Amino acid sequence: MKVIIIDDENKARRLISTLLTENCSDITLQLEANDLETGVALIKEHQPDIVFLDIEMPKHSGLQIVDFFEPHEMNFQIIFVTAYNDYAIQAFKLSAVDYILKPVDVLELKSAIEKAKKNIESKSINNRLDDLKRVFQQLSLNKMILEVPKGILFVSHDDIILFEADGMYTKVYMKNNESQLICKPMKHFVDQLEDKPIFYKPHRSFLVNLKYIKELSKKDGFHLIMENNKTIPIAKEKKDEFMQLIQDLF
Repeated sequence: MKVIIIDDENKARRLISTLLTENCSDITLQLEANDLETGVALIKEHQPDIVFLDIEMPKHSGLQIVDFFEPHEMNFQIIFVTAYNDYAIQAFKLSAVDYILKPVDVLELKSAIEKAKKNIESKSINNRLDDLKRVFQQLSLNKMILEVPKGILFVSHDDIILFEADGMYTKVYMKNNESQLICKPMKHFVDQLEDKPIFYKPHRSFLVNLKYIKELSKKDGFHLIMENNKTIPIAKEKKDEFMQLIQDLF
């Protein structure tokens, strides 16, 4: 049996590798990668039976693995290794792909391996991974992931009022006076939402949902007043562009 471990944390990879070596005698090949792209290359080269996959990694989330393969290429079992709670786990259950929580427990690891072996023997991999891809495609239709300390929030675009840059963090303001401080720079969200015209960046520090604009104020420069009463400046170089935008949209 061939196994690949994909995790950006060396300590996490080493722990899983050690537990596998000590508890799974039928492993013939065990490889590691510290990012998703390297891991995908190893998968395509070595055709593993099982992939242990971390979720939160630089550049690409482990959830994005479905973007790198055609359905018929995903002939391997995925076991997510995650510190997240039910926000993400509920999505995983929809496709019956297994997961283990960090810190990794040896009994959970052995149970996941046995489940993976049974799935391999029943040749049900492709159907389940097709289901997984559909799940995440559905989740991404009008939702985005906000990674918070307690887990992952799957938040509808319609529930987000605006994003505010705070150094390497971003504060996300949502309906019902809720907000979350996310450990991602503003650029992360700008890039993710670039094909969503409802979101507009009037200033380098703000990305707003146009549907929640309440007022355009021209006092002391141009400002937007949002539904949550947050005041957003419009950069001087953005004023003409914004005026044209609202004429086109409204």
